Amino acid sequence: MSSAKTLIVVTGPTAVGKTQLCLDIARHFDIPIINADSRQIYRELRIGTARPTEEEMREVKHYFVSTLGLEDYYSASLFEQQVLKLLEQLFKSSDYALMAGGSMMYIDAVCDGIDDIPTIDDETRAMMKRRLAEEGLQKLCEKLQRLDPEYYEIVDRQNPKRVVHALEICTMTGQTYTSFRKREKKPRPFRIVKIGLNREREELYGRINARVDRMMQQGLLKEAEALFPLREQNALNTVGYKELFDYLDGRWPLEEAVERIKGNTRRYARKQLTWYKKDPQIKWFHPDQKQDIINYILHQEI
Repeated sequence: MSSAKTLIVVTGPTAVGKTQLCLDIARHFDIPIINADSRQIYRELRIGTARPTEEEMREVKHYFVSTLGLEDYYSASLFEQQVLKLLEQLFKSSDYALMAGGSMMYIDAVCDGIDDIPTIDDETRAMMKRRLAEEGLQKLCEKLQRLDPEYYEIVDRQNPKRVVHALEICTMTGQTYTSFRKREKKPRPFRIVKIGLNREREELYGRINARVDRMMQQGLLKEAEALFPLREQNALNTVGYKELFDYLDGRWPLEEAVERIKGNTRRYARKQLTWYKKDPQIKWFHPDQKQDIINYILHQEI
């Protein structure tokens, strides 16, 4: 693959306006969109993930949208492998490819590579899933602290996926999860141009609040009700669904659930921006600067 090939990466916080801009970029370069949203990949999650509409997907081909069922196993490592394979094909017919989304680990996996962490076998995965259900997250955190104190100090201990995955590695290999996390950047046979989108905080928060209201009008509660029996699936440990599941459990009124969705989405946007700000390769724009962004892509040195 020639070094003249360029992967355009468009990212930014949730609700910032990535969808419309990426459609414009895709049309300009006549290329498809590689989706880097770890929840839009699931068929059942339509409204709560702000998935591209059927019309948008007819207009511009999208990869990695609605391709998996909720019970299918997936990871950033698999995403890396599949996107790299896809890019080999796409670069045969174009000098440009476009990847867009807000899932930080998925984007980093494609751009920088992910550590060669062993694939978890089905027996270990089933065992850890059972232990999470029976013992709860707190007990698993205590076990992780004993088995891998170094990773315990940095992991998000409110995120069962992270905690369980680390324990799966420790249990299956007899080694610490830390020992597999080398964080070595892998070379890529193409250039990467990273575009970050942002807005003034008040404007972004207003868009987040309005989008949550729009999702509720579109039937997010009905979608959550249909998914309620599957609530233990990891893909549903997601803002928008987990708050409504708690409402359906009688934990709080619907109005409070909606306000919590808004607050947790704003919190997630702040977390995304904190992550992105560590990457000096990202060039920041307002989403309305379409022509400036296209010019920036075109004038990057080879």
